[in-house]
Parts: sequence; C-alpha cells; structure tokens
Amino acid sequence: MADTTGHISTSTTRSTRLTPRTRVAFVIAIGCFLASYFVPAFPSLVLLLVSILLLLATGWILVLNMLSHRAGSHMIRSAEQVFAEDTVASFVTGVKGDIRYVNRAAEQLFEGQEFRTLAGVLQSSIANPGPVLFRLESRAVARGAAHEDVVTRAGHIRISVHRGRDDHYIWRIEKLEERHANEADPMPLPMMTVGRNGAVLYMNTAARDLIGERARTLDRVFPKLPLRSGQINTINSSEGAVSCLVVELEGATGRREVFLLPGIAPTERQPDGWAFFDELPVPLLKLARTGEIHLSNRPARDLLGVEGCSGKIMSDLMEGLGRSIPDWLEDAAAGRGGVHSEFLRVKREDREVFLQVTLNRATEAGETVLIAVLSDATKLKSLEAQFVQSQKMQAIGQLAGGVAHDFNNLLTAITGHCDLLLLRHDQGDPNFADLVQINQNANRAAALVSQLLAYSRKQTLRPEVMDLRDMLSDLTHLLNRLVGEKVTLSLTHDPTLSSIRADKRQLEQVLMNLVVNARDAMPEGGDIRVRTENITLDDPLWRDRAIVAPGRYVRVSVEDGGVGIPADKIQKVFEPFYTTKRTGEGTGLGLSTAYGIVKQTGGFIFVDSILGEGTVFQLLFPAHDPVAVTEKIKAEEIAHNRPVEGVVLLVEDEAPVRAFASRALQMRGLTVLEADSAEAALELLEDTTLNVDVFVSDVVMPGIDGPSWVIRALQSRPETQVVFMSGYAAETFGEIQARIPNSLFLPKPFSLTDLTDIVQRQMLRAKSVPAE
Repeated sequence: MADTTGHISTSTTRSTRLTPRTRVAFVIAIGCFLASYFVPAFPSLVLLLVSILLLLATGWILVLNMLSHRAGSHMIRSAEQVFAEDTVASFVTGVKGDIRYVNRAAEQLFEGQEFRTLAGVLQSSIANPGPVLFRLESRAVARGAAHEDVVTRAGHIRISVHRGRDDHYIWRIEKLEERHANEADPMPLPMMTVGRNGAVLYMNTAARDLIGERARTLDRVFPKLPLRSGQINTINSSEGAVSCLVVELEGATGRREVFLLPGIAPTERQPDGWAFFDELPVPLLKLARTGEIHLSNRPARDLLGVEGCSGKIMSDLMEGLGRSIPDWLEDAAAGRGGVHSEFLRVKREDREVFLQVTLNRATEAGETVLIAVLSDATKLKSLEAQFVQSQKMQAIGQLAGGVAHDFNNLLTAITGHCDLLLLRHDQGDPNFADLVQINQNANRAAALVSQLLAYSRKQTLRPEVMDLRDMLSDLTHLLNRLVGEKVTLSLTHDPTLSSIRADKRQLEQVLMNLVVNARDAMPEGGDIRVRTENITLDDPLWRDRAIVAPGRYVRVSVEDGGVGIPADKIQKVFEPFYTTKRTGEGTGLGLSTAYGIVKQTGGFIFVDSILGEGTVFQLLFPAHDPVAVTEKIKAEEIAHNRPVEGVVLLVEDEAPVRAFASRALQMRGLTVLEADSAEAALELLEDTTLNVDVFVSDVVMPGIDGPSWVIRALQSRPETQVVFMSGYAAETFGEIQARIPNSLFLPKPFSLTDLTDIVQRQMLRAKSVPAE
C-alpha cells in the first residue's frame, strides 16, 4: 500500500525478479561451469561454452525485464501523480486485465475487495462485467478511449478507459448521481419564512436571487418596518432599492410566510386578505386540509383546464403518481415530513399536463389552510420519460445480451445435435416427428431471445439496399394467410418509390407484426390497407419526442378500421410485455420488436389512433438511390454436393458447441483441429509445418478473447480466412473485427447448414476456387 496515494499491485514488481525458467537456466549454467573443472578437456570445453551461452541468455532476459519494469514503473508513477488525489475511482491495468495501480478513491469505493483483476473487482457491482470490459477495451484499442454507462444494483456508473503506453489501460469508475426532481426549486415565487423577532429562518432560491444573498434578519430585506401586507413595499434587492408587492400569511408555531412579488401593481387589501390572489402571475390554490378548493387564480385554472374550482376537491382535478392525495394533504397540514412537493397528473382530456405541486401551511381564523403553488412540469416529465425509456432499453439490452450469450450457446448445442440426428432418420422413422418438435421449439426459444435483442437494438442486422415493392410482393401470400378470410388486405405503391437500406428478414418481421395487430383489432373483419409512398421533409418534424431531420424518406402506412387505442394507452404500445390481449394470446413483444428493428435501421415509427375508428402505424425510412449489384460469392450459392477439402482450426470453450461444430464440419470432408481456449490454439499454431485454411473461433472466452488471438495468429498466417461466432450481437466487437481481414460473423444459435455454408464459403476464398 502506498502511504496516501493508493495501492500499487505487486505485479508491477515481479518483472525485476528472476522467473522460474530464468532461475533454472542460471543454475544449469553454474552447474556446467563447475562441471567443466572435473571432466576431460574436450567435454570440459563444451560445458564451458554451454555455461557461457546460458549466462549470456540469462543476462539478456534480465536486461529485457529491467527495461519492461522501467517502462511499467514510469507508467505507474505517472498514474500515481495524476490520479492519487482524484475523487473518481481509477485503476491502471495490464493487457490481460491485471490491476497494476489503484488510487485511494477506488480503495474507498471497493473497500474489502481483492485488487487482482478489474473484472473481479466489478463482480460485486455488475453481474457479468467481462463483456462490458471487453467492449470498452476493444474500442480503446481502435479509438484510444471509450466509455459506457452501466445500470448496476446500486445505481448508474460510468466506466471509462484510456489506452496508455506499454500496453497499459487507465480505467475510471464514476457514479452517476441522479438529480432528484425535488432538487429543483419547487417554489418559483420568492418566499421567506420569518420567525419571532424578525429572524429570517428560510429563503428559497428565488428569494435569494432577488435579494442577492441569504438574509439573516427582516430589516436587511425591508429598510422600513413593519412591512405592509398586500401593499407595495420597498426592498433591498441585488440591484438596489425596488418596489415590490408583499403578501404575508400567518404560518404555524408563530412563523410567517412572506411572499415577494416584484413588478406587480398594488391592490387594495380586503379584510379577508385574499383579494390579491387572482392577480398573482403564479398558479395558486387555497385548500382546506380535506382537499376542498376555496380559492384559485386564473393561471391555476388555465393549467387545470377548468372555468372554476370553487367547491371542488383537489383529487377530482388531479391524480397522484404514487401516494394518495388525501394522505399527502393531511401530512402537509399536520406539519409531518419535509418539503411537501409532489408530481400530479391533471385530469383533462384535451392534452396531457403534469404539475409539480408544492404545499405551504397557513392559518386563517384559527384553522389550518394550505397554499398550493402549481408549476407546469409537462416538459420535465417528458424528459424524465425519455430518460426512463433509455434506461429501460439499456437494462433490457444488458439483460438480453447476458442471457443471449449463455442461452444461445445452449440452443446451438440443442439445435446442432438435433440436426445431426435428423440426418440419420428419415420421415418414416417413429422418432422423426419428435426430433422435428425439438428443433421447432428450440427455434421458437431462439426467436424469443431475438425479439428481446430487437427491442433493445442489440441484434445483428444484415442491411441491404432494396425495393419495398418487391419485398411486399414476395410477402403478400404469407400476409393473406395471416389475416384470414374475414379481413381484406390491400397494397398501394408509389410507382416511383425510392429504395431503402434495411435488413429484409427483420423488416418482414415488422410488417407481419403490424398486420397481425391490425387483424386482431378487427375481430368482426374489415380492411387492412398497406401503402408506400415517397415524402420529402423541408423542415424538421418534431413528434412523439423524436426529431426527423429534413430530407427524402419512404413512408409505409399500415391502416385498419378496428377498435382503436385509448389515448392513455397509446404511449405504452411499444413497451415490452405490454399487451391488451388475454393471457396466452400474445407476449407483448410484437410492437416492441418492431420499434427496436425500425430504430436500429435508422428509421422512425409513429402511431395515430381514434377510439372506435381505427389505427394507423407509419414507418419512415431514409431514401437510398439504387446501387448496382456486384457479383460476389454468397453462402447460398455454395453447392452442397461440392465439398471443399481443407483444414479448420475450431476454437470454442463450450464443449457441447465444439462437439457439434466439429462433427458437422467433418461430415463435409473438412479436417478439424479443436482447441478449448485461445491459448491452446496459439500453442497448436507454434508448429510452422501445420497448414490451416480457416479459423473458426468464439468471440468471448476466458483468458484471451477471439479477436485478440486471431490478430496474433494472422501476423504469421495472413492468408488464413476467419469465421467468428458469438451469442452476443456483432456490434459488441464490430469495430475491432473491421480491422481483421477476411473475417465473417456467424451469430448463435446457428444450424448445421449455417455453419457449414459459411465455412465452405471461407474455404473457397482460401483455396481461391471460384463458385459456380
């Protein structure tokens, strides 16, 4: 442990010691040197030469170790000087994730942890930190630095990494404090709480800004006392003496609430003291502790969307987002708790309005009354909804990504071995139907994981420039079967429709989901109209918290004449697992899947609905100019009856997946070398006489990951083709894969045909055999 600066790992000092192999070489050298004195002349000379060579090699290793140690030590000393007093937890790690330096903030944040590897330290906060660290390190290798915000059990953290010198990485773990809505000043009206003898007990932010400081006594604010409630008084503001309307209300326990209203015309104060109420520019309500509204001013009535409030109950006009309104009012009237501020939703049909309502106590004729200050929080709640939506998507994405990796490995083994069994059974076999059922249900499970990945925008897309008219023409037969006999499906196309760039298979899934939802909205039958057209936006389109930039777009509309969607439900239709169907009739993932696919493609999806009249879903995709199709080798062009011989190095840490893949490739006539880790693969490749045509490797593995070992292997074997396979989406390592030549990606779960086709494609390239 460093005295005050942090912890320096012992791994930084090991390089100065003799390694076990170096010590053995040194002992052998000394032994040979001593033995040379006790043997005949010629053997003695040989032993002497051997001992000299070993001593020289030992010395060279020591020099290299010293140079490495000096570089590492310099890096650690630099980090210690920079990050020792940093309030953010900082680490310095080696290329394998071993911790070399820990600052004091990190020791305090992860107190009690054993600082060996960064993944081990983060294990207590993140369920599976390996993929997160792998993604960040890969981006740091490509760009020099990267960061990612992660949802943990204890809240949100930001993990940042910078690539340093000598294969060192600098990591910073920072907690993202969520700013609570109540931290915003709930009272935009300047207000002070005054105690006995004119002591100012509290000033809100607006009052401090008006006065210019936190006043301690009332005479600092008012040069002439006593103050005149309901009349114009002179106050000492930050800009000098100014005229201000002052309203004083009697509070509890001898306190007084003083409101400062600069720029307000004077009004004659009536005996009840409330004549000023309707003139105030701030929305205000006067309430009984039971919630009955006694007074309201014009700004408050405008917010509530009513002509009058007198005699109404607060819960008739607003609804709480959490706790009961009567309980909240009673706590405020009794003085229980702290700041009495809540977010409430206004019960009005023309538009959605959220209010932040702050309660203050006052006394009138010996009875406690409440002054409610209303603040329009609609924009704030809209921003909060966007933040919650992004956090929800990130959380589901991390959950789906973690589940998908392990789950897809299991599904790959299940479907793969099922494919092998199907090859040995024909349709007349009594076991054939059971095997088909296993295969179909495994594919359904894979589709469910794919839907979660689609919603979180973490699936692997294969976009291509295409014509929607051709795609819909191919899909029409299937759509007609989906809608049934009671529903009529009609398609209308723009004859000059532009092309779009999207994943054809995923876009088909989107349109099928929309058509099925339209069918379900018309149980008695009706018409579903699918229309495509070109549109041009000259100005940005602001809608549903989205901004569509000006430009050329292709719009796809799916319209039905069904029951429609209620206004309070329309914003929830894209949420995962939300469904209005009965149990067993839907998973609630159809529209959320469509939303994720469209967003990941770079498009937009909007919904309009009138209850009882129908619903229209609109998809907007950026228009693309058609491109010439170039001739290239495609996996589907590879003939199955044309085997290609060659050697494949298969690297997979999951034994069931490795066993299936090895058997599948061997059945196609390929020679397969197996390795259960990257280290084992590199050890095999040390044999320079071994010829390997294709590397087939998992991406995320214990120890060295797939891209890292492949990059090392390609230094000596640059012509070797590569196939990466992973249960994670391709984007998690797409940046580093782009730097690996001749590499393709195969997402898990994959079938026997998927695997053999892509490997044969790479084998053709390795052998330079043109496809027929």
